[in-house]
Amino acid sequence: MRMEFKLAAAALAATLALGGAASAQTPRDTIVMAKQIDDIISLDPAESFEFSGSEVVANIYDRLIGYDLKDVTKLNGELATSWSVAPDGVTYTFKIRPGVKFHSGNAVTAEDAAYSIQRAVILNKSPGFILTQFGLNKDNVKDKVKATAPDTLVIVTDKQYAPTFFYYCLTAPVAAVVDSKLVMANAKDNDFGNAWLKQNSAGSGAYKLRVWRASDQYTLEANKNWFRGVPKNNRVVVRHIPETATQRLLLEKGDVDYARNPSKDDIAALRNNKAYTIESGNKGAILYLGLNQKNPNLAKPEVREALKWLTDYDTIERNLTAGTFKTHEAFLPIGFLGAIDDKPYKFDLAKGKALLAAAGLPNGFTVTMDVRTTSPIQDIAQAVQAQWAQAGIKLELIPGDGRQTLTKYRARNHDIYIGQWGPDYQDPHTNAETFAINLDNTDDARSKTLAWRNAWDIPGMSRTTLAAVQEQDPNKRRMTYEAVQREHQKVSPFVIMSQQIEVAISKTNVSGYIIGPSFDNNYYHEIAKK
Repeated sequence: MRMEFKLAAAALAATLALGGAASAQTPRDTIVMAKQIDDIISLDPAESFEFSGSEVVANIYDRLIGYDLKDVTKLNGELATSWSVAPDGVTYTFKIRPGVKFHSGNAVTAEDAAYSIQRAVILNKSPGFILTQFGLNKDNVKDKVKATAPDTLVIVTDKQYAPTFFYYCLTAPVAAVVDSKLVMANAKDNDFGNAWLKQNSAGSGAYKLRVWRASDQYTLEANKNWFRGVPKNNRVVVRHIPETATQRLLLEKGDVDYARNPSKDDIAALRNNKAYTIESGNKGAILYLGLNQKNPNLAKPEVREALKWLTDYDTIERNLTAGTFKTHEAFLPIGFLGAIDDKPYKFDLAKGKALLAAAGLPNGFTVTMDVRTTSPIQDIAQAVQAQWAQAGIKLELIPGDGRQTLTKYRARNHDIYIGQWGPDYQDPHTNAETFAINLDNTDDARSKTLAWRNAWDIPGMSRTTLAAVQEQDPNKRRMTYEAVQREHQKVSPFVIMSQQIEVAISKTNVSGYIIGPSFDNNYYHEIAKK
């Protein structure tokens, strides 16, 4: 196996050389993608919280439950064959599928499922809040999450929640089930194997991780013993190609099978070419600007609203993101319970200037924005820079790769951050919590939502948003989210700009890539070449 992989890797390296011949083709059993993957920080499911990392984790690990990608209201079993909640409303029981094995050959048991949730709660990395919001913490999680038999997992929450809300949280990557024996064997200094799992895998899913090199590439090898069936390819190689034009060039030369980040111009150029297939799917990802309230100018409510009037959403869509992003100005993506399509803001220079004057800044001010050096993020940032300059705002763009800009943002060391937020699960609370809840605005807070990252202290809105997650009446819950979003649009330090449409372009001899509603639903196992 090792020799076969080395020979295939050598052939692949020669095939993928940028200067290769025009007739170059990728190996028949290997799928090669060109994609922007510089945002990956870790591939430990308890830590991974970036779009690209979540996609990798989803193809390596199985979760207890998932949902129908064509109808997200329907839950289905992955490693669990059944799940139920007791009459007390807080005790959940899951039966584990028999006969499933991890990549190591170890059997998947309820002990592994319990350990996976326990370690995610105790580590409490960026996605940990998805589980800790149910009253789980490092002191009680081993009592609240237990394997009562080899095939039975029991989880006890702190109070009653809408059961579907709890179940959907378990579909998030942070709830992926890891091989407890393998992880514990690689743990150091009580880190629950975190350092090792950053760039190794311990899953039972369709693929196992062969290698990941930050801002370069990752390679996945098919798990031929996957309980859901053998993947239709032997390996997947994803290369970090930040420039969309280079992705298209490599696709046209045959050096890659998929261009994953095409621009609107790439889509237009290849749309009528019968040699290519263009696939797309609506994503829940929201493109936004985050305004740090530690900056005294950005903390002024008139300035926050001025920036919303000084951003030309329609021009950005028309000139830069047509076909890949659609203008949207609320934190819930279209398709979620309570989503609204209100667009209260459009470019109005006079209103923007009047609000700046009311804030005591008639001549504008100077501010910085951290920008990931990929398209279209960089292009959008430059457009905003030009638009705001008309009102006297001097916007300095600070470029960096995805890991650099995210790390700075998570430490609240930015002025303005331009980025995307994708839902972690298919319930409105996933976005409502991060955009509209901040229970502790101190720098060492345990829950570090987007509202927290931007130092926005909102006790009143936090209480309202928290109450919505316990509302049993769907209609009342929907109306609460609608009202919160409309208030949020006017007062928040977020300039919400658009919702993503994911597009992938391939040669017509390649098919089967699954574009799901979230980034942890992009799957490779059905991809095959004719």
